[in-house]
Amino acid sequence: MADEPSIADVVLHPVRLRIVQQLGGRSLTTAQLRAALPDVTQATLYRHVATLVDAGILTVVEERRVRGAVERTLALGDRMAHVDREELRRVDASQLRTAFLTFLGEVAADFDRFVAGDPGLRDYSGFARTALYVDAEDLARIQAGLAELLSPFFAPRGERRRVMLATVLTPDTDPAADTDPAVDTADRRTPDPEV
Repeated sequence: MADEPSIADVVLHPVRLRIVQQLGGRSLTTAQLRAALPDVTQATLYRHVATLVDAGILTVVEERRVRGAVERTLALGDRMAHVDREELRRVDASQLRTAFLTFLGEVAADFDRFVAGDPGLRDYSGFARTALYVDAEDLARIQAGLAELLSPFFAPRGERRRVMLATVLTPDTDPAADTDPAVDTADRRTPDPEV
């Protein structure tokens, strides 16, 4: 459709980005979304859900009557909420910063819920930061490899626990980081410690 809004225009709104993050890999009712996003008013939530459904980012997978009202169950739609490189180049710095901070806020909220919960779940957690030396072709190969590696784990199966994997790639803006002769090649392969 020629008049479809870009994914970036739809998804990079803070509330809509939070909705998409909540749905990642699962279906939720509108009531469950309201519970997951208690700071978003019901009217605001419904307005943004409608925008995401209209854009094909979300799809309604079930509708049922609950006390005279129709409750919808939502999931990610056919038009996945992935902003491609071309769209990302057109996003202004302020909008990109806001989207990133929203993303980090949801990651932090997930972490807070985890820390406040069952300490036995710590076997399922970790975080690390690693420097990689890549060109555009390497990065594409890494992303394709990760997609292939992770694809069997996107759908719930059996007794498996849902975990959230957040990835962030940020180019180092220090040119010396690319050419520092004092760093041995073997040292470059050592990732920062994982917690």
